[in-house]
Amino acid sequence: MQTEPAAALRPEDFDFLMATRGWALFPGVLPRRELATMRVDLDDLYDLCRKVQGRNGVAANMEGTAHHLVGYDTSLDRLIDAFPLYDWVERFFGGKFILLSFGASLNPPGSRAYVARPHRDVRQFTRDVRTSLNMLIMLDDFTPETGGTLILSGSHLVEPIPSPEMFLRLADRVTGRAGDIILFDSQVVHSAGENRGETRRRALTLTLGRPWLKPQIDFPRYLPAGSEADLSPVARQLFGFDARVATSLDEYYQPPERWTFKADQK
Repeated sequence: MQTEPAAALRPEDFDFLMATRGWALFPGVLPRRELATMRVDLDDLYDLCRKVQGRNGVAANMEGTAHHLVGYDTSLDRLIDAFPLYDWVERFFGGKFILLSFGASLNPPGSRAYVARPHRDVRQFTRDVRTSLNMLIMLDDFTPETGGTLILSGSHLVEPIPSPEMFLRLADRVTGRAGDIILFDSQVVHSAGENRGETRRRALTLTLGRPWLKPQIDFPRYLPAGSEADLSPVARQLFGFDARVATSLDEYYQPPERWTFKADQK
């Protein structure tokens, strides 16, 4: 997996956009020639997720959504090793970060899944304390017809979530081409736009956070046994292998180079 250089967005412009409207768009980050494989892999993993959702009785209102799509030896795993916009995410947090979730929104026509409602991806409003960041990777073109993501600029600065009617009046409809990436503060109110087309509009939806936050799933235990040895330093960081909680006194009482929760995981 290779990534293209981010568009010419100055760091100070990024800082201003994230502070004021809460999001920034990076065009053409992923090469379009690699997206076809990612779409096929996502479709297969979505089918897997739907089977588990159905078996456990939670499939209602989850159509077009998939979660925790790593560890299956697909092109999505390789995205972690060549993680796009890593420096920009680190700039947002002012330090290290981990992967809290790796999901997808396929937004099929007529979908009424929970992602179509205005929402935040955090439960606690912290305003100026940056705890998590969303990364939306467009695998298909986002157009007004297929459902560009709706983002309410500046809503990370105001705690109340607006009514659906107000949200639709004031939100920005963010469109783009396959390979574009949106970064937005997880406190920003957003929703998937209605897909009035005839095919899925697929996107990867990652949530990134400070190392002391709990991820949605325990990635070191979720990944296949023995996979840690083959991970790159970036993948180790993202999967939280450097921010693990000790499970015994023997693990806890270790010199700094063997700490389960590394000193730089602030």
